[in-house]
Amino acid sequence: MPLSDFSFHLPPERIAQHPANPRSAARLLLVTPDRLADHMIGDLPRLLRPGDLLIANDTRVIPAALEARRGAARIGITLDRPLPDGTWSTLAKNSRRLRLGDSLALTETLTAEVLARAPDGSLTLRFSSSDPTAAARLALPPYIARPSGPLPSDLQDYQTIFATRPGAVAAPTAGLHFTPELLAALTAHGVLTATVTLHVGPGTFLPLRTDRFEEVRLRAERGRVSSPAAAAINRARSAGGRLLAVGTTTLRLLESAADPSGRVHPFDAETTLFIRPGHRFRTADLLLTNFHLPRSSLFVLVSAFAGTARMQAAYRHAIVAAYRFYSYGDACLLERHPEAAASAG
Repeated sequence: MPLSDFSFHLPPERIAQHPANPRSAARLLLVTPDRLADHMIGDLPRLLRPGDLLIANDTRVIPAALEARRGAARIGITLDRPLPDGTWSTLAKNSRRLRLGDSLALTETLTAEVLARAPDGSLTLRFSSSDPTAAARLALPPYIARPSGPLPSDLQDYQTIFATRPGAVAAPTAGLHFTPELLAALTAHGVLTATVTLHVGPGTFLPLRTDRFEEVRLRAERGRVSSPAAAAINRARSAGGRLLAVGTTTLRLLESAADPSGRVHPFDAETTLFIRPGHRFRTADLLLTNFHLPRSSLFVLVSAFAGTARMQAAYRHAIVAAYRFYSYGDACLLERHPEAAASAG
């Protein structure tokens, strides 16, 4: 199955530039193996059952966009993740002329030295400050038009209600739909909640440039499943509750932390897991997620979860029905396709 099978045409006017206001006005497309149904995000409690467990990503977005200078050249830098030796993995634009040992000026007091570069444009930098985020601004996705930089409202809009652990460059956008009122309604309905952490990196915005699955290499992202979270997940599953992963980031982390039987274990490591059709899911029964870019690892993931033909049909419906796409857009609730489940044996 080539990656070209995961392309579709999206009219530019379907790309959301601001979140729904109020958040409860966001729409929700229910996708099951045999039907599509239009809902609102506020309908989520009645689409779930008492005893189901909602698992959200509690990562917090950090300021990550910097502008560097090397002589007269301007170079856009996006922080990716800190490395154990105190350096940073970064993505860079206009970096072709950079050489190892080059010094970059970012502010009057902040500089960085180029320690390594990779063919994909990523750089390893050593900053003169231990906290380069203090000089950075919010790194919004490239499809959100902000010619003069993020708006003051973006500082709140691009952060989920679950966000407590700083480290993400991009928001786990399925979590943006939740409000205190929606969480209270879910709790009143008997839905349980747990959180895990996956620090989303800038690679989430990168298109897949190859047409061969075996050549895809996703950038590493740091994840953590605590012992209490793993116990809550396994307890809910044992009691017959369904697991709802809020976002593709949560789902990737759960699958990274699960053993072949589906039991989730404490996890504190990087993951490069690329989920594609043929993957047998061991954890989540349901996935709440936004509408993703064509030819992206995220659209491939949701196709693996709910079925490629089903997701193509769902996206066609969403485009015709004027759903709003991408980070600030609407959501869909996916039931796992029966053929995507791991064998009980």
